[in-house]
Amino acid sequence: MPVISVPQAFNEEDLYVDLEPMTGQRLFLKCEGFNFAGSIKLKAATEMVESAERRGVLTPDSILVESSSGNLGVALSMVAASKGYRFVCVTDSRCNLATRLMMEALGGQVHVVSDEHATGGLLGARLAYLRGLCAADRRYVWLSQYHNPDNWRAHYHRTAPAIARFFPGLDVLFIGVGTTGTLMGCARWFRSWDRPVRIVAVDSVGSAVFGDPPGRRMIPGLGMSVRPPLLDEAYVDEAVRVEEADAVRTCRELARRGFLFGGSTGTVVTGALRWLARHGGQDLTPVAIAPDLGERYLDTIYQANWVQALYGSDALGPSAPRDDAAGDRPARTAGGLIR
Repeated sequence: MPVISVPQAFNEEDLYVDLEPMTGQRLFLKCEGFNFAGSIKLKAATEMVESAERRGVLTPDSILVESSSGNLGVALSMVAASKGYRFVCVTDSRCNLATRLMMEALGGQVHVVSDEHATGGLLGARLAYLRGLCAADRRYVWLSQYHNPDNWRAHYHRTAPAIARFFPGLDVLFIGVGTTGTLMGCARWFRSWDRPVRIVAVDSVGSAVFGDPPGRRMIPGLGMSVRPPLLDEAYVDEAVRVEEADAVRTCRELARRGFLFGGSTGTVVTGALRWLARHGGQDLTPVAIAPDLGERYLDTIYQANWVQALYGSDALGPSAPRDDAAGDRPARTAGGLIR
């Protein structure tokens, strides 16, 4: 058991869930939520901050600022607290309450943008506010997860090699996309590995990451309203898109098997299972990355009224209790989570 003095010194790298008993499909889920920040974003936060320190960009009087829908904000709040920096997170109304309270508990300041930018939506409004802060005070240091190569380097140096150590016969890797830091780091590393690995990006419907028009997205963590500057599609073999209602249904079904994951994980698992069903996945060694756990989503994807209001009763899943307006509870069908 390790003994640590700073929270970012610990991250569980070797925990996987075998989903085949639950889904009927061979799929291993790499669980990245078992660290003090509760998500894979702790790796990127640590790499970006420590790189900025090495380059002299961060000084003792610096104030860290970043745009985040939640998980990176928590991770940066934690790293900033351990290193003695002030931190301001610029987010929007999709960031859930538990995440905001966590950032504040760690000493971070949270600014919530409510009005959309004329061309860039809520993300554009967040970025405009950040630019204004940095222009007004030189102490503000914006690490910019959207442009910063240290975002993907964190996963090049840590996430991808960890997967390769555990699965030397890996055939296909499913990665959810937002800033594309995890995707680009892993894809670059596996491009030079000693065996071919198919890289499948999983995106949310309503995201503009791969050129689709932006649309409504209510679950934070995956997708963007603009094309991510870090994305290099030459490293991506295929992209699949998942409706948020389907991601919610998968999360709730996994929870009824005892595994409480976040919305990003529900999206990745849904996309992975559908891809594997189309490609005869029983003969493959597939891994999907689960970015976080589900505690921060208890008042959204695990709250029946919220789900029904946004996506309808079907998103609750076949084993979920319904209210009277939702109709009778259907019988459970065999064959796993994705039908």
